[in-house]
Amino acid sequence: MSLASGSPAAPDATQARALRASAGPVRVGGSPFVDAHVVGTVRERIPTIVIDEHGAMARVVAGRIATLMRERAAAGRTVVLGLATGSTPIGVYRELIRLHREEGLSFQHVISFNLDEYYPMQKDSIHSYHRFMWENLFSHVDINPANVHIPDGALARADVDAACRAYEEAIEAAGGIDFQLLGIGKTGHIGFNEPGSGENSRTRLVHLDSITRRDAAADFFGEDNVPREAITMGIATIMGAREIVILATGEHKAGVVRRSVEGEIDRAVAATFLQRHPNTTFYVDDAAGAELTRVATPWLIDEVHWDEALMVRAVTWLAAKCNKAILKLTQHDYAENNLTSLVAQHGSPGAVNGLVFNYLGAKIRGKSKLPRGLKTICFSPHPDDDVISMGGILRKFVENGNDMTVAYMTSGNIAVFDHDVRRYMDFLVRLNAERIGEGANVTQLAATVHDFLQRKQPGQVDIPEVQDIKRIIRESEAVSGIEVMGLTKDNARFLNLPFYQTGKVRKDPIGPADVAIVADLLREQMPDLIFVAGDLSDPHGTHRMCKEAIDRAVAEVYVGELAAKRPEIWLYRGAWQEWPITEATVLVPLSQEELTIKIQAIFKHQSQKDSAPFPGQDEREFWQRVEQRNKTTAAQLDQLGLAEYFAMEAYVIA
Repeated sequence: MSLASGSPAAPDATQARALRASAGPVRVGGSPFVDAHVVGTVRERIPTIVIDEHGAMARVVAGRIATLMRERAAAGRTVVLGLATGSTPIGVYRELIRLHREEGLSFQHVISFNLDEYYPMQKDSIHSYHRFMWENLFSHVDINPANVHIPDGALARADVDAACRAYEEAIEAAGGIDFQLLGIGKTGHIGFNEPGSGENSRTRLVHLDSITRRDAAADFFGEDNVPREAITMGIATIMGAREIVILATGEHKAGVVRRSVEGEIDRAVAATFLQRHPNTTFYVDDAAGAELTRVATPWLIDEVHWDEALMVRAVTWLAAKCNKAILKLTQHDYAENNLTSLVAQHGSPGAVNGLVFNYLGAKIRGKSKLPRGLKTICFSPHPDDDVISMGGILRKFVENGNDMTVAYMTSGNIAVFDHDVRRYMDFLVRLNAERIGEGANVTQLAATVHDFLQRKQPGQVDIPEVQDIKRIIRESEAVSGIEVMGLTKDNARFLNLPFYQTGKVRKDPIGPADVAIVADLLREQMPDLIFVAGDLSDPHGTHRMCKEAIDRAVAEVYVGELAAKRPEIWLYRGAWQEWPITEATVLVPLSQEELTIKIQAIFKHQSQKDSAPFPGQDEREFWQRVEQRNKTTAAQLDQLGLAEYFAMEAYVIA
């Protein structure tokens, strides 16, 4: 198997800074593959590059594709691209579109083959990968439609096998795939090659794993609406590509990234087969690469430079591994776990133990150590992120006399069930008939809404009337939630950023209008401190996009004379995880009563109770996740020998 022709350009300064020091090799694009670095039993079997800034990752990968396209065009030859769908490669496609529009990158010499498609699936469905590719790439560039190949999910079942064989023949006739772009699922699937897929498999109809279907539930507005089958390229088809790039972002991919890169080849994790490919590169962000041995425990594989942050991580890890309090760790514990150099640097185990113990203890801030009298904005991406993620500190800030504004950045209306709309409309009709009198407006609105919901297909975009009702439901719940915290409706601001208002799970990019709304609020309030959702691996992407709007607004507002008035920024996590105690800047203890009040505030979001439309991989209710995560954070400190608390929230001061 030969490598793709041409060599990529050397990484620029931004990219070079993004490439992390590695125990294994790193490379860009199609540069020669050197056998993975081996230290003890740890081996990175797929070259892996960590680039935390998603825009930079997209530029690197799109740049490699563009180089290949230009080289082939200059030689009068076609280039065959294997393409993937999903949220991860969208940034690559946007950069390719930019290169086409601004730098004249032509797709005239491109032939494309997509990895997969749901079955059954009509091409014009909002869920189809056919529609996804045309909306996110093909309709924006000059590719010949005849050169676009996507599995047909609308075929009769009797015709699927023949179509799959024809797909393989078309790839072969095109000369094979030059560059294959992949994402990775939580099961380790590439394409829709689920656990159990064979190394010799080709394009075929497959049954989808329950985890895969659960991951797709948000796009289909419920797991029950996700197709149970799909047509996918096989492992052998993918492995036939001359060059492969696989992308992964988010902490929910960290485990499978490590398994794919460091684990043995296993049919249960299809991505591990890529270890046998001579020209594959993994690109991951910090979150997705967090469990790689060279990132999580680098002292196990090589000599390290012991700064304060790494020392705290190592000692906390050692205490958990030995099941000891920090102050009880011994020379033997350090020696048995490759940490003697840390002890040598500080002279004794006791010295190291004391430093880390005091460092962690200094992070704990009860109400008396939290700010007072500050003008504060809590930016909440969804209408319940405030009480779910920071309900404890929110109440403490109120009690400390801080001037609080809670800015809800999106309506959250897509996360309201249709049956809630029906319930509220029935309430209005009854109220109108019994208390107000027979009024045509409410009655007509109810008829319009009920008629639409009766005909609505899964995932269909709601009509404006229904979107408005869902928005109002969530706004009223948000006000009810902060009232538990001691605030009123006057403390709530509903920004309704335009990027969210698509009526679909996938949102528009952050634009000038979104930034302007946030900037106007900052200019009006001139806050001393702002809370921002820092959970950038939010499964829906809303947190990441909201933070982008805030970052751009802060950069726009606080320039010149106003630069000195830039607010302090505290990052909180979303509903899925808490900040690790080693990363957190501030740890805020909660009493049993305070945690109970926080949960009561979460209960006010009745449209998200019992069964939220987008629960992620955790099927528990939000209050249950909150209770466990806050208690677990406190329990970790207790296990390390620090003060014992009932529950605890964590924050990072940016």
